[in-house]
Amino acid sequence: MKNLQVHIDDHSGFCFGVVYAIEMAEEILDEQGYLYCLGDIVHNDEEVNRLTRKGLRIINHEDLQNLNDEKVLIRAHGEPPSTYELAIRNNLTLIDASCPVVLKLQNRIKNSFDKDENIYIYGKHGHAEVIGLLGQTNNKAVVFQDISELNLEALPKNLTLYSQTTKSTDKFYEINSILSDNGITVNTNDTICRQVSNRDKELRDFAEKFDKIVFVSGTKSSNGKVLYNVCKEKNPNTFFVSNPDQIEEGWFGSNETVGICGATSTPMWLMEQVRERILTF
Repeated sequence: MKNLQVHIDDHSGFCFGVVYAIEMAEEILDEQGYLYCLGDIVHNDEEVNRLTRKGLRIINHEDLQNLNDEKVLIRAHGEPPSTYELAIRNNLTLIDASCPVVLKLQNRIKNSFDKDENIYIYGKHGHAEVIGLLGQTNNKAVVFQDISELNLEALPKNLTLYSQTTKSTDKFYEINSILSDNGITVNTNDTICRQVSNRDKELRDFAEKFDKIVFVSGTKSSNGKVLYNVCKEKNPNTFFVSNPDQIEEGWFGSNETVGICGATSTPMWLMEQVRERILTF
């Protein structure tokens, strides 16, 4: 035995938007035994598999076109107006678990669009939340993942800047400064979820306290990739796993301290399984 001291980060695990969506899903699954969900309810395969075993049926937008007279869960990421229009046509009951932070952002973007503002969204191309945001503008807003994608000289002299809720606050304000420095008047809307953005600092502090860090996240989680790199930057001895089977005994030396943390899409039960596995070494 290596006599490892293993601690789970208290602040890691589901954000309130994900908790809300999963609680709604489980309530209906307990009542009727199955429920359709538009897209993965959370970007974590282990949690999706757990809920699938309970009767959750993951569908895509193409499947939705052919579905009638059923209940369908809208996950925390939110959806564009076209999804709600389709639901009316197909007599679908939408169980709307869109995160309140995302819904507020959708409304603000819709208001900007109604005022004919030049809308730019800092976010990940093709991300479910971003698709929902774009839908508020009839897909006319400009989405960019990095400032290098924009031709600064060709940008309008006045623009309205928004952000996907899970992006880095520092990066957002850096983009804002670059635009301003290039003579652009920016109507800046900081729409980043603080429960997510504050994780940066909390994780930096956590990662420094241990010899080794095991970061637990699904591979599809954008938030997970960002937060893993935050840990890795502070503690080079940081390892990424999606489930307990990926942990290697050789990562740890005798009498070391190990910190376990994860993304806002990582369930606490999975981090607890990871801890149990490490304690077998």
